[in-house]
Amino acid sequence: MRITTIGRRTGRSRAVIVGYFEDGPNLVTMAMNGWGDTEPAWWLNLQAHPDVTVDLVDGPRQVTGRQAQGEERERLWDRWRQIDKNLDAYAARRSMQTAVVVLEPWLPSDGQVPQPGMVQPSD
Repeated sequence: MRITTIGRRTGRSRAVIVGYFEDGPNLVTMAMNGWGDTEPAWWLNLQAHPDVTVDLVDGPRQVTGRQAQGEERERLWDRWRQIDKNLDAYAARRSMQTAVVVLEPWLPSDGQVPQPGMVQPSD
């Protein structure tokens, strides 16, 4: 999927391709930088501006990103293990825990239906 974030310093749109799987209505990816120790810029941007656009084969979606925690993270990490049997060995290359990122469908509080390219205003 292509995820388009807003640069935390520049305010410009930034797009990157990431692997994902579907978990009910949510999309799940990992915040990794080629298993290097630094956090990927898209993840830092998403933390600053969590309302983003993703593009999938069936079209764009408006989503809100967050980091999975606790039991949810363990469940989603186990799903990644099914996809990649070497996941734990790769993750061990990092000095910090790899964030599992959940992208939930964006449901605006004002009842407005999101349109392609529309991003929820942030504070």
